[in-house]
Amino acid sequence: MCGIVGGVSKRNVLPILLEGLKRLEYRGYDSAGVAFRNNKKVSLVKTQGRVADLESQLDGSLKSLQGIAHTRWATHGVPSTKNAHPQDSGNSIFVVHNGIIENHENLRKKLTKEGFKFKSDTDTEVISHLVNLYKTKGYDFDSAVMRTIAELKGAYALGIIDLDNPDLVIGAREHSPLVVGEGIEENFIASDVMALSQVTNKFKFLQDGQIALIGSDKIQIMSKNGTAKKIPTQEIDSNSFTNDLAGYSHFMEKEIFEQPKALQDALQGRVTSEGTQEGIFGAGFEDQVKDVTNIQIVACGTSFHAGRIFEFWSHKFLGVNCRVDYGSEYQYQEPIKTDKTLLVTISQSGETADTLSSLKFAKKTGKPVTLTICNVANSSMCRESDFSLLTNAGPEIGVASTKAFVTQLACLNLLLLTMMQLKKQPKKAIQNISSSLLQLPKKINKTFDMLKVYKDVAKLLFNKNSALFLGRGMYFPIAREGALKLKEISYIHAEAYPAGELKHGPLALIDKDMPVLALVPDNEHLDKIQSNIQEVAARKGRVITIGPLGKTKIGKNGGHIKIPKTLDLHNPIISVVPMQLISYYTALLKGTDVDKPRNLAKSVTVE
Repeated sequence: MCGIVGGVSKRNVLPILLEGLKRLEYRGYDSAGVAFRNNKKVSLVKTQGRVADLESQLDGSLKSLQGIAHTRWATHGVPSTKNAHPQDSGNSIFVVHNGIIENHENLRKKLTKEGFKFKSDTDTEVISHLVNLYKTKGYDFDSAVMRTIAELKGAYALGIIDLDNPDLVIGAREHSPLVVGEGIEENFIASDVMALSQVTNKFKFLQDGQIALIGSDKIQIMSKNGTAKKIPTQEIDSNSFTNDLAGYSHFMEKEIFEQPKALQDALQGRVTSEGTQEGIFGAGFEDQVKDVTNIQIVACGTSFHAGRIFEFWSHKFLGVNCRVDYGSEYQYQEPIKTDKTLLVTISQSGETADTLSSLKFAKKTGKPVTLTICNVANSSMCRESDFSLLTNAGPEIGVASTKAFVTQLACLNLLLLTMMQLKKQPKKAIQNISSSLLQLPKKINKTFDMLKVYKDVAKLLFNKNSALFLGRGMYFPIAREGALKLKEISYIHAEAYPAGELKHGPLALIDKDMPVLALVPDNEHLDKIQSNIQEVAARKGRVITIGPLGKTKIGKNGGHIKIPKTLDLHNPIISVVPMQLISYYTALLKGTDVDKPRNLAKSVTVE
């Protein structure tokens, strides 16, 4: 979601701040702004629009040694220039903020009584006024910030500058990620390592409740009560953070075609044709989970769909009860006590606020073994969990997740295999699954031979108002993922149903203008779903089927997309690729912003 970049340097920081915002555009935003020291004052420039619009408002000859910048995804207040960040108080205190201040209304009343006038509808403005209030009462800058955050309830990552302190930027974190980037005669803060990868590979990762005071030649980390804290500096491979399109038209297109390589990277060194390697989830994982009697998965969006597929795998191959809950719902339920639970959190960024909160909730209400599957090594979820497994997908810039999803499924398959080994399942079954898993990159690569077919399907879809996706068993979560992709980037209403539920309501929607995409497996559900397809065809619905059987041909009233055949538990992973490409080509025909769909964000860091 919102992006933060700030810094103090002996050189001009403005180009660094703007480049940092560009590198954070993938997170999704609706406005942008920058506050920077300009001689003896701080200039504030904001826009409702893209970073390029912000850059066009700045004189290219401007130089500044201190500044903070922000891309905003609206929470409180509509997208507008007045609600864009930074928010200021008296042209002296300037604040950028990710997160939500839950008690902002009470603070607004308090500050109004103190004589402060509000110019925006944001919760963030109360922060700038609070800091200003305490400065007027005689507190120095850092003390005023500490007194301010003591009054805040909710989630925040903050970057703050003060007119009276030209060589100081203050950052603070509570339930929202913030990193400190170390340089030579310059230091920075950012909400994401990627924002600073062009200037440093050395980072400190703030923990909740910590404050960073950074100058051009100093970094000081403190707790809320002012106690000094030591945080190790970690070196990150800057080459792993790139926003180069590499000849593709969009990042989503690039990331779809990167999936075979991403799968190889997710599996490399972790699995052979005999099974998984020991210790891939961390030292001692096997000992901790060998007696697990319950698996609880918590995730959101696309990651939730990956978890739902593992639920089928767990029941079929492990005989272990598995439940999957949305991160936004799990923490508000009464937890059920079980003998020994493995809690698995799944997230592309490792910062998804709902899932992270549920992880912390689970640890407070029980003693589960915790495992995070995500794409970012130093993320909050990885640090909060007992064990972690990185998907190794590489940066995913497009908001609509593609390669993150297939690599999550690959890693969940590694979890399945590991637990099958611990439960002494037949070696032949383990070998079959392992060998099939290793062949997945080649199988997915073959799906790229049918681009014309996907484009033909897109021509059927792009002028429709709705689409229906059908699946049975573990193909149903894939149908849901297909519907999600179509609605995310083309804005066509799409929903998924278990195929057997068609006659219990959705069949009323079927006519010649309602396209239906049905996943057709080569398993015990084949006859059933074929009957469901006949129900649609009998009502003049256009049916496009996807599966490992039959011919690949699209006709006027639909047709069939043949995918490479493999083990039934892996065919759902292959099935999703045609749906990703169909959604992509449909969005191109619609003319939507494929990589940055309206109202959405890549890294959802608010609940």
